[in-house]
Amino acid sequence: MSAEKLSAAAIEERLAALPDWALDQHKLYRHFVFENFVEAFGFISQVALLAETMNHHPQWSNNYNRVEIYLTTHDAGGITARDFTLAGRIDSLL
Repeated sequence: MSAEKLSAAAIEERLAALPDWALDQHKLYRHFVFENFVEAFGFISQVALLAETMNHHPQWSNNYNRVEIYLTTHDAGGITARDFTLAGRIDSLL
């Protein structure tokens, strides 16, 4: 399934609806801080299951209670509507 890369204007417009997300390294980016490692890992597990159902997998890192997530669509060479959909679904987990 191919997705179309969004223009800079479309990205800025969609970012307004996701105030906790930003652009970093030409990707959607958000960091999360949890009470402890177990909560962070539980969140990562939920995101993994969600991403798998969408067949759209994030780039992420975890350090104790912190999780960083980057979203981009490699096949399109940038950010697409799929990235924003996944970002919104990740936010709904909180």
